[in-house]
This record gives sequence, C-alpha cells and structure tokens, in this order.
Amino acid sequence: MDQRARLWSLIVIRLVVSTVLLGWAVFIEASRPGELPVRALFLLVGIIYALSVAFISTLRSVERRPWLVDAQFASDAIVVTGFVGLSGGVASFFSSLYLVPIIAASTIRFRRGALQVAVLSALLYVGLVVAQYTDAGPLSELVRQYSPVLPPLTFAQYTVSINLFGFLSVALLSGSLAERLRRADARLERASHQIADLTAFNEHVIDSLHSGLATTDERGRVLTFNRAAGQIARLSAGAVIGHDIATVLQLPETFAAALAGLADGRSLRQDSRYAKPGGGAVEIGLTATPLRFPDGTRGYLFTFQDVTDVKQLEERMRMRQRLAALGEMAAGIAHEIRNPLASMSGSIQVLRQDLHLSDEQAQLMDIVLRESERLNDTIRSFLAYARPQRLEFARLDLRGVVQDAAVLLRNSPDVGPGHEIEVVAPDEPVWFEADGAQMRQIVWNLATNGLKAMPAGGHLRLSVDSGPAAGGGSEVRMTVQDNGRGMSPREVEGIFQPFSSHFEGGTGLGLAIVHRIATDYNGRVEVRSREGEGTWMTVHLPVGTRGTERVSAMDVPEAQP
Repeated sequence: MDQRARLWSLIVIRLVVSTVLLGWAVFIEASRPGELPVRALFLLVGIIYALSVAFISTLRSVERRPWLVDAQFASDAIVVTGFVGLSGGVASFFSSLYLVPIIAASTIRFRRGALQVAVLSALLYVGLVVAQYTDAGPLSELVRQYSPVLPPLTFAQYTVSINLFGFLSVALLSGSLAERLRRADARLERASHQIADLTAFNEHVIDSLHSGLATTDERGRVLTFNRAAGQIARLSAGAVIGHDIATVLQLPETFAAALAGLADGRSLRQDSRYAKPGGGAVEIGLTATPLRFPDGTRGYLFTFQDVTDVKQLEERMRMRQRLAALGEMAAGIAHEIRNPLASMSGSIQVLRQDLHLSDEQAQLMDIVLRESERLNDTIRSFLAYARPQRLEFARLDLRGVVQDAAVLLRNSPDVGPGHEIEVVAPDEPVWFEADGAQMRQIVWNLATNGLKAMPAGGHLRLSVDSGPAAGGGSEVRMTVQDNGRGMSPREVEGIFQPFSSHFEGGTGLGLAIVHRIATDYNGRVEVRSREGEGTWMTVHLPVGTRGTERVSAMDVPEAQP
C-alpha cells in the first residue's frame, strides 16, 4: 500500500473516532447534563472535521511536500492534548490516546516519524501538566478550569514519567517493527520481481525454441505446450491442455505402452506422420523423456520437430546414391549390351534382305528387329538418365518451349480425337538460362505421361509462368495438368524411382529424368494427384541458377545400332 492510501485510511479512522467521541459526548450530556465541557468538546470535534477536510485536499501533494504528513501527525498530537486537557489533564484516563498518532506515524514515516510524534506528544503532555500546577497566565487558568481538583505532585510526577516512558517505548518498538516490515516488503517485492523476471525469461526461452516442447503428467495428459509445438501441430495450447499427448500428436497405439515402461534416465524416440487439422501432413520426430516434478510426482517431457525436410533430404540422398551406382553401370551397359545389340540388329537386317524367307520367317525377323529397337530405346533412355552429359546454356523464353511441345504432341500418334491440348502462357516472355534440350525433355516427358493417363481422351493443360519462390527470390514454373486416372498417395511417393512405370510399355525413366534435371537446376517437382480426378505436376526452377554441367570420365561415346 502506498503512502497516499495509508494517509487516506488514517483520515477515515480519524473521522470515525471523532464521530464516536461526538456521539459519546452527546449521550453523556443528555443523560447527565453539566458533567462534561460539551461546548469545548464539540469545538474539538469540529476542529478534527475541519482538519480532515484540509488533509484530504492535500493528499495529492504529499509526495512533493512531505512536511504535510508531519503536519497531520502534529495536529493529531495537539488534538489529543486538547482532549486530555478537557478530561482532567494529569488525572485523565485518556492519556494513552497519545499512542494512536505515534503508532500511525510509525506505519507511514517509520521510526523517524514515530520518534518525532513521541517527542512532540511528550512536550505537549508535560506542558499541559506544568500548566495545571503553576500559575503561568491565561493558559493555566483555562486548564485548571477543567481540572479543579489536582492530585498530589508526587502522583503527577509518577504519572508523567510512566506516560513519557510509554510514549518513547511505543515509538521505538512500533518504529522498529515498521522498519522491519518495510525491509521485508522490499525484499518480498524484489523477490517477486526476480521470480516474475525468471518466469518471463523461462517462458521466453521456451517459446523461442524452434522445437516443440510439451510436458505431461504420468497419464500422458498435456500440462504445457510451447509456441513452436502449437505452430507444428497447428493447435493452440488452450485446445490441448488436459488431453492425451498420443491423441494430440496422433502417435501409434504402441507408443503409449512403450512410454509406460520407460525407465528413468532413458528416452524413447518415435517418428510418425501427423495430419494437420487444416490439411496437409508432416513427418514428426519425437523424443520422450521421464520427468520428475518438484512435488515428487512423475511425468514426461516431449520434444519434437517437423522433420519433413530432413526425410525428403534423406530420400534424395538415397536416390543420389542409387543414381551413382547406376551411373557406374552405364559405361559397362553401353559396351556390353548396346554394341552387341547393334551388331545383331544389323546382321539380322542383312540376312532378311539376302535370304528367301517364308511369311512366318519374315514375321519372326520383324519381331526380332522390333524388339531390338525397343531394347535399344530402353538403353538409350537409361543412358540419358544415368550418364553425365554436356550442357549448352542459352537464354530461353520458356513460352516457346511449351508451345513447341504442344505442336509436337498434337501431331503425335498418342493423341486421339478425344484429346484436347491447351497452352496457358503469359503475354510477357518467361526468360530462363538453361539447356534447351533439357527444358524440352521436361515438358515432353510430363506431357506424354499425362496422355498415357488419359487413353480414352481428356484435357491436357500445359502452362508456364514466373513469380516469387516460397523460400525467397523468384522462380519459373512449368506445369502439366491432366484429368486422367490419377494416382494414390502410395503411387505418388515412388513415381521418381527409376524403372517405376505405371503404364504398359513404359520404361519407367521419364519422370526420373525430369526429377534429375530439376535437381540439377536446384529446383523441385511438385506433384498433386487424386485418383479418378487427374494429376498436376509443376517443375519449380529458381531464377539465377544454372544447371550442373554433368561431365565426368563416364562420358563415353554412344554406340549406334
């Protein structure tokens, strides 16, 4: 409580006491008229009321003018002196009222104020008694008017000594207690501030973590959920407090059983897929550790992160390792398969021309040549995917790449009467520095896959545009959209694997080549597909990067059949 509030309480107490005294005086005068100096008492109470009003008007100035507080306590001591004088002076039973302003001063001005009021009270009380026992002028006559019968002088000396000792003792005691209370309050306030600062610091540290942090009780009910946890799970802390952590984070049923058997000092690791409330899914890597609370109860500490990017990076690394192994095999395949195949095909063509064959024998020869050509195409696609190549960079308008691909598609045998090919491109050029053959290969491979997904006909949409990239900077985007049979999530996960074809007669390398080219340009391929609704494939290529020029000792001459 601040000083102004204490002074306001003191004023209220003063008014209450004055009102009680006024009522008491009226009651005595009504029951035994003439026994008390009612007029003087009424005057004294009126002075108290007037002073209280004056003190109320100065409350706003007490911080700037501390002497106003001292004036209030001095006026209280003077009023008490007047009341003691009216009630018999040294023989008054109300001399203990001096203790009230002394104690009040200790609560506001502490030891210094208590001693000041005690000394002033002592001087006023001694002056009142001296005026009773001496003939010092009009003041002595006024005092003796209300105390005509005086006790013996020795009694007066004894009473004054006792009261003075009481004034000073109470001042010292109450002042010391007030000082101790003030220091205790100051220490408590500092400790409260330190605790508040420490709590705020801990909350700031916890909320600044990029990892989700949650604590639970022994039954797995959530107690705390930091900001990062809410951002990863797309849930607010208020929505999960008190709920089971396994339900909140969609953990498998086996996790709860494993958690119950977790011993102190050990931790439990779990990777799981989490479906966000607003749509989409992420991979969560979670670690659970036993936790002991200060009251001795047991709980658990959960830390988790969104490891989707890490998982994707691991998958890309595994794919790169497989590609490296395939690349090492490419040169051997070129020499050990393709060259003998070319020799065999050429020999069969010569034999077919020189020999007189029956219709059945000619058909068998045609089958051999056709299958040889198909095998040669497979090897050619494989080498284009696995073997390093030299790139020729140029500044391309990707609108032309998409439009040229659409013209070729419309004239290809894969397009039937039920197919419709649409090109969507902006009016302004979409510039990108790249190898033109690779850009055409991206569009062609995606478009032919889209046509194969619509064997009975459908709408194929080729589009290109540019804009800001999700991670900053700008990018160009080439999109191929079809309304064919679509793919399941399981099929989408494996579409970039080599030799993973979903179409009859396909080599399974078209999308793998697209993924490899996009990766060489530090880009990515975004796939969205729904079974029965179609597939959207978008190649994101960041502007300002050039493709990796894949040249190595494996760049061997290509054999011709």
